[in-house]
Amino acid sequence: MRYPYAFAFAFLCVMILVPFVRILALRIGFVDRPNSRKIHKTPIPLSGGVAIYAGAVLTCALFVQHATLFRAIVTGGALLVAIGLVDDGFKSKGKDFPVWPRLILYILVSYIPCEFGITIQGVSTPSLSSMILFSDGWSILFTMFWVFALINMMNFIDGVDGLASGISVISAMTLFVASIVGHQETTAFAALAIAGSCLAFLAYNFHPARIFMGDAGATFLGYMLAVIAMDGTLKGATFLSLLVPLLALGVPILDTAIVFARRLIKGKGLHHADNLHTHHSLMKWGLSQVQTVSFLYLIAAVFGLMSVVVLLLLRNG
Repeated sequence: MRYPYAFAFAFLCVMILVPFVRILALRIGFVDRPNSRKIHKTPIPLSGGVAIYAGAVLTCALFVQHATLFRAIVTGGALLVAIGLVDDGFKSKGKDFPVWPRLILYILVSYIPCEFGITIQGVSTPSLSSMILFSDGWSILFTMFWVFALINMMNFIDGVDGLASGISVISAMTLFVASIVGHQETTAFAALAIAGSCLAFLAYNFHPARIFMGDAGATFLGYMLAVIAMDGTLKGATFLSLLVPLLALGVPILDTAIVFARRLIKGKGLHHADNLHTHHSLMKWGLSQVQTVSFLYLIAAVFGLMSVVVLLLLRNG
C-alpha cells in the first residue's frame, strides 16, 4: 500500500518545484531559443530536468532508501544533470556544446551501475534449457551499451512538447508492473518515482509547453529507466523476458533505429541533429503536435500492453 504514496510524493514534488525553476530560468535567460530546426517559436525555459531529478531522487531517498539502486541513480543522474545543464546553457546562448565531452561523460556514467553491482549477468538460450552466463568483461560491456543507448535514445525523442515526459510515464508504469510481477519492491518504487515525476512535469510540458526538461532531464530519464530495467528483468534474463524492457522502452528504441537507418542512407553522421525523427515525419505528414504526441503515446501503450502479455506468459509458463 506504500506504492500510491510514492507516486503521489513524486508527483507533488515536481508540481511544486517546476514553477520555481521556471521563474528562475526566465530571470537568468536560461531558455531554449528557436532556430530553423526547432518547432517552438518563442524562448522556453530549459530548467525542467532539475525538477524531475529532484522529485525522483527525493522519492527514492524516502522509499528506496539506501539500496544500491538508489546510489547508482543519484550518482549517475547527478553527472548527467550537470553536463546537461552545461549543454542547455550553451543552447540558451544560441550556441552548440561540443559533442565529444558529452559522449565521454555518457560512457563514464554508463559504467556507474557496474560499480554498484547492477549488471546484465547472462541470458538463457532460446530453448530455455540452459543459461549463458557472461564473463565480467562481457557483462560490463553489455551493461554499458544498454545504459549508453537509453541515455541517448530518450534524448533523441525529446523534440516535441510532452513527448519524452509522456513516453517516460508509460515506460515507467510498464516497468512498475514488471517489478510487481517479479516481487522487486526496490525497482517498483524507483519506477513510480519516475512515473509520478514525469506525469507532474507533463502538466507544464504538454503543448503548448511552458518549460522544457532539456538535455539534463532527458538524459537522466534515459539513464534511470535503463538502470531500473536492468536491475529488474535484464539482470539475468530468460530469452523471452528480454522482450519486456525492449517493449517497455519500444518507442525510443524504434525511433533511434529508424533515425540511424535514415542517416546512414543519406550519408549523414549518426550523432548530428536533424529532422529525421518519427515525430518530425508525422508532423510533415500533417499531424499537429498534439496529434503526433498522442499517436506516439498510443504506440507506447501498445508496446507496454505487449510487455505485460509477455510477463503473464512467463508467469503462467
